[in-house]
Amino acid sequence: MSTPRIWTIEEANALVPSLSSLVGRQLALASDIERCWQRLVKIVGRPAVTPDELIALARSGGAEARACERELSEKIVAYESGWRDVEELGVVVKDQRLGLCDFYGRVDGALVWLCWRYGEPAVEHYHALEAGYAARKPLTAAKRRQLLN
Repeated sequence: MSTPRIWTIEEANALVPSLSSLVGRQLALASDIERCWQRLVKIVGRPAVTPDELIALARSGGAEARACERELSEKIVAYESGWRDVEELGVVVKDQRLGLCDFYGRVDGALVWLCWRYGEPAVEHYHALEAGYAARKPLTAAKRRQLLN
């Protein structure tokens, strides 16, 4: 594994506007995928047990089902690609449903996650690497001064 980039709070916060735009687009696309999925279930006339089963039913169905399946597949490809774009920024996507992203940082010399969630105006929390979202702590002024690169 390569050495992760260690972010300062300023660097992470400078990325938030772009990150917010990308993640917002991803969350909207997830909603589109869900609507398309439900439409496809309705077209084929019965709920599928698995995504593969639904796709097989759609491909063996009529023109409307096949067109809807193609649209769904294209949206899924775009969704997966979009999250790769986010990760290429050097951000670690922790929860796609929440739009939760972390950046490696250091507080008191320890490697931590600088934690941002879609809708937050800035990176304002951190937590230990082994801890999760529920263990987030606010980045107080004192902690911000302790962030080292």
